[in-house]
Amino acid sequence: MASPLLRLVVLYGGVSAEHDVSCVTAAHVLAAADRSKYDLVPIGITKSGTWLRNDKAIAALAEGSDLPERLEPAGTEVEPLAAIRGEGTDQAITVVLPLLHGPHGEDGTIQGMLELFKVPYVGAGVLSSALCMDKAMAKIVAEQAGIPQCRWVEFRDGIDDPNEIVTRAVAELGLPVFVKPANLGSSVGITKAHDAAELDKAVDLALRYDDVVIIEEAVTAREVEVAVLGNAAPEASVPGEIVPGSEFYDYEDKYVTGAAQLVIPADLPDDVTREVRELAAKAFTALRCAGMARVDFFYEAEGRGWLLNEVNTIPGFTPASMYPKLWEATGISYPDLIDQLVALALDSHRRRVGFSTEH
Repeated sequence: MASPLLRLVVLYGGVSAEHDVSCVTAAHVLAAADRSKYDLVPIGITKSGTWLRNDKAIAALAEGSDLPERLEPAGTEVEPLAAIRGEGTDQAITVVLPLLHGPHGEDGTIQGMLELFKVPYVGAGVLSSALCMDKAMAKIVAEQAGIPQCRWVEFRDGIDDPNEIVTRAVAELGLPVFVKPANLGSSVGITKAHDAAELDKAVDLALRYDDVVIIEEAVTAREVEVAVLGNAAPEASVPGEIVPGSEFYDYEDKYVTGAAQLVIPADLPDDVTREVRELAAKAFTALRCAGMARVDFFYEAEGRGWLLNEVNTIPGFTPASMYPKLWEATGISYPDLIDQLVALALDSHRRRVGFSTEH
């Protein structure tokens, strides 16, 4: 009797501002995953937090039919633990692939739940997920690891005086500056402020999404990203460059207009390429990442060289997204990338459950 297929639960949607991006990502991952290897189970989470097993998508996958470009959470309401474990099925192994960008998905919350359930999952663990999601804490750790980055100021709502922070940011960083919610992604809530009045408004906008705000110097530099894959011995892809279609690489540029150009591989000297790949792996390790991450840099060719921007533990994962495109250019196809991530998830899980809890 043939062994049951590995059960791959794809979690998508979610309650964050990046819900829509996740729905697009899920459709492409499900379409690309090898159906001869996996029993694919799409579980969508609505914006209100309801878990739904997408029976229509499961039927389409079984029939070999095409999925829509965007997979909305829909179907049968399920209890999270039963949905994750597949209670009532005969599958021997379940692996969860979280495609939940942003808070309550990429920040360690889902990862913590899966740890309690003792279920293998793709990507960074609880600490690394939370750390990379919080840009302020990630900067502190990167600084301790000796990784160069932009100058920045942190504002904590209810603790810091907003007028003092604006004054300090202008004095220390100059203008313009970028203002970002600390715990969000996909450029949501980010503003480029050109004067003190815009800076004040930008802080108010960022506070709609988080109570910690990052104010960063604006650098004149190339935007370069590197995909990292692995656990204890991560490998870095060739670098790719983003040429924004607007003033900066914002949400519209990424997901709506598509005006940004992705140059893969980036046109860089060999020694500079080698340096950024090594730096990406160093950042991945310093921030205790696992499985996958996209490490984003600024490059000041005539200035400070490489400056770390941020690390994304659940990067965009459509075929048009930078992470899979970088690996394709490095020699790993989209379906093979999914296979490697599942294998890395099982490896991480085996190590975690092997530690003793006895005194």
